[in-house]
Amino acid sequence: MIKVVGIGNPVMDFLIHTRKIPKTNEACRLEEYSWQGGGKVPSALVALGRLGIKTGMVGVVGNDAFGRFLIDDFKRHDVDVSRLYTDPKGQTSFCICLSEEETQGRSFIGRQANIRELALEDLDREYITQGDYLHLSHMTHVTKQAALWSREKGNTVVFDADYYQEEIEKNYGLIDVFIASEFYYRAVFQDDNHEENCRHIQKQGPGIVIFTFGEHGCLGVYGDNYFEIPAFKVKVMDTTGAGDVFHGAFIYGLIQGWEVEDIARFSSAVSAIKCTRVGGRAGIPDLPTVEQFLKDGTIDYREIDQRVAFYRDHMFNL
Repeated sequence: MIKVVGIGNPVMDFLIHTRKIPKTNEACRLEEYSWQGGGKVPSALVALGRLGIKTGMVGVVGNDAFGRFLIDDFKRHDVDVSRLYTDPKGQTSFCICLSEEETQGRSFIGRQANIRELALEDLDREYITQGDYLHLSHMTHVTKQAALWSREKGNTVVFDADYYQEEIEKNYGLIDVFIASEFYYRAVFQDDNHEENCRHIQKQGPGIVIFTFGEHGCLGVYGDNYFEIPAFKVKVMDTTGAGDVFHGAFIYGLIQGWEVEDIARFSSAVSAIKCTRVGGRAGIPDLPTVEQFLKDGTIDYREIDQRVAFYRDHMFNL
């Protein structure tokens, strides 16, 4: 049974890892490369699949090799694609992701999708509300309708606010769990009064408000409680998709009924493990791997590195 439904268009990522991104007219050595699916909501659903939760993806891809790859990858992770529409003449979003060992930074060169927009007519109310959770990353007339249906049924709306959008700020009242990045925080707030600023958002709707600050960990409020969780120390290779995976893991913890601070720590662990490999999906751990890491700090890479090899070369088999 589908537990979580997500709305958002998938992206095809071509990931390149090097010691240092070269300047103009310079060259560098390629350390690793990979073809993986991307996108905030799509990768969160894949993370849930890795943790054993069945989900459903609502969105649009193009009728091209990238679109076919993404559909197949969803199927590998128990993500239902019956509401993932294919635009017959469309091109799927494509992004070149550059990660740098020297700074642990990343850069992106993207091509927007040339596909039709998801329309209200594409939404199936019964499908949207069948799970207990709806996961969103953009506030549009389509996603707002889905959120309204979900809240009418008593489901939980989780929102990934990576970058600031005025429509997000105007519609906090449609969100139950608001998890945002440091970029969103800096766009809205001019100080480090973290608890006060989280409360400001909480008063407008979301019961849980969390901000992620990369290597500095995460913080947030729920009910009358405020917490701060430090980041796990790992050898970072690529932070692409770290926030997406955090969201998927957080929804997993909500499904389990855990305490919010325990969920945040678990989500930080899942995200940290992901960051030790290139891309947003190859390094996503399964549940036993996360449990081992939380217990003793070690990471079992046997299955993860099989995924790394798969994503490195599978695109060429299409």
